[in-house]
Amino acid sequence: MSFQPTPTDIPVTITTPSTVSTSDEPRLLSERRITPSWTVLQTKRKLETMTGIPPSSQRLFLKTPGRSDQWVDGDDTTIGEYGLMRGCEIEVHDTRPQTARVNLSDLSSVEKYVLPTETYENLPNSVLAWKKNQKLGRFDPNALSPAEAMLEQARKDKMEVETRDISVSRRAIILPSTPPHVRRGTIRFVGPVPTIPYPGIDAETADYSVSLPIWVGIELDEPIGKNDGSVGGKRYFACPNKTGVFIKPEKVEVGDFPPLGLDDEPDEDMEEI
Repeated sequence: MSFQPTPTDIPVTITTPSTVSTSDEPRLLSERRITPSWTVLQTKRKLETMTGIPPSSQRLFLKTPGRSDQWVDGDDTTIGEYGLMRGCEIEVHDTRPQTARVNLSDLSSVEKYVLPTETYENLPNSVLAWKKNQKLGRFDPNALSPAEAMLEQARKDKMEVETRDISVSRRAIILPSTPPHVRRGTIRFVGPVPTIPYPGIDAETADYSVSLPIWVGIELDEPIGKNDGSVGGKRYFACPNKTGVFIKPEKVEVGDFPPLGLDDEPDEDMEEI
């Protein structure tokens, strides 16, 4: 019995044509090593994993450099009989009607899986389970409720206002501030801002008869703010648009901070870069 060498595999480009020339339908473009001794049916079975087209619905169109393009017919013939060589391209055509084809790029018809809340809460290796074990967040027995946390924040804000001597009409800068990026302006408002939601508190059902966190409304010297003194549809002070900003008391420093004019002398530190 004479020795028969194994046929050398040939790298072939595999493509799937778009059904419409102007369509945005994805077009497969890949490379596959084809053994010339495979039958056409074997080749189709190998290509099914790449194209998703059943072998019975495939029709292969072979493009060979220097030769005429040709259809590959006859499932029992070998693919090598058609002159397979390096640089060839096999175009895989789907003979099924358009309505019978599965559109893998259309996700609108795919039902999104949503893990039930009860199932997630019972998972032993979830982030929620880790928080429970570490007693973090709402699982901390000493953690304050949202309402209690809001009252505690209001108490801290009031203390900051008194300690920092924050009051309306005082000049102030917003912390942190480092030259030349210093935001300075005039305090126009000090007090609760119910239209700014507090984490964990429903704005529609919140009890505003209790103490609320305090905000400091500042009219900036330059239009680098976020509003015109109103937030959430309610006005707390008036200023030009983009010059108003609401800041927490601990981010405000009161002092002698005159407005910068165009004729002001620059700081010595700013004369050199």
